[in-house]
Amino acid sequence: MVHSSGRMSFHDLLPPQQSMLEEVRAGLDKPQKELSPKFFYDAHGCELFDAICSLPEYYPTRAELSIMRKHAAPMARMLGRDCTLIEIGCGNSAKTRALLKELEPRVFVAVDIAQAQLEASCNALADSFPHMRVVAVRADFARDFDLPTVELGTGRRTLYFPGSTIGNFTPSEARDFLQRWAPLLGAGGGALIGVDLEKDPAVLNAAYNDAQGITAEFNLNVLRNINRELNADFDLAAFRHVARYCAAEGRIEMHLESLKAQRVRLAGHELEFRAGETIHTENSYKYEIAKFQALAQAAGFESRANWTDDDHLFSVHYFTLP
Repeated sequence: MVHSSGRMSFHDLLPPQQSMLEEVRAGLDKPQKELSPKFFYDAHGCELFDAICSLPEYYPTRAELSIMRKHAAPMARMLGRDCTLIEIGCGNSAKTRALLKELEPRVFVAVDIAQAQLEASCNALADSFPHMRVVAVRADFARDFDLPTVELGTGRRTLYFPGSTIGNFTPSEARDFLQRWAPLLGAGGGALIGVDLEKDPAVLNAAYNDAQGITAEFNLNVLRNINRELNADFDLAAFRHVARYCAAEGRIEMHLESLKAQRVRLAGHELEFRAGETIHTENSYKYEIAKFQALAQAAGFESRANWTDDDHLFSVHYFTLP
């Protein structure tokens, strides 16, 4: 589906609902049951995540926003004005605005899975930056999809991947993701990537177990979304949120733990849960700066610069392709 309004065009490249059912069933049939974090982001999930970003325990958004506000000008000089900026997982675009004010790209492409937030954000950006062509693409960026290249223009292309969302991938998946994007960016293309840094586990565990319980509600919302979209009958009160830092893996893991032995129906398919059994819903890998630079280098990118906040909680990296 494609539609256009003024300076904003919208392309719906998301697979049909049957694809969601197949992916959910495959994940829940594994010995370690799992669900992709992309299924958090229905309209209510987007609202909950916006609330998480304002929590006192959740440092990443504040830290990254401080980096963008302080260093957007030198970033823009490196990226090159009048470029094509392609943002992955645009969300509400709060951090993007600081960069766009300095960069003034001719074309801005926003890729996200949540349609309502994507369209609202892109319409607002089109109003705020009248010189800029905005292209909204609803897609699952964890999978291959074809961007509308005719709308990308002829400017130098830069991938913008904020929010440490790349941490949802395993390191090998992150490397593969960057390798897949390299041909589209082309020789001389760039990548500006937000990466959460390794730190005291107590800080990490607090960030994903907030006192208000909003992260717990966000985690449980994946079951609510599946109930609605796939005619399942998960009892949300029969599961609890679990988030913990796993030092050996260098990541936060989020799970939903079954509080009892139970059966759940999903589109005619019956699932059994033991008491204490979990559904693994998200990873969030944390990196040392040099370790992430090595990962990107293995994908064919060259490190050009990196910036951190004053407390060294978060980093933003700039890479180019030879």
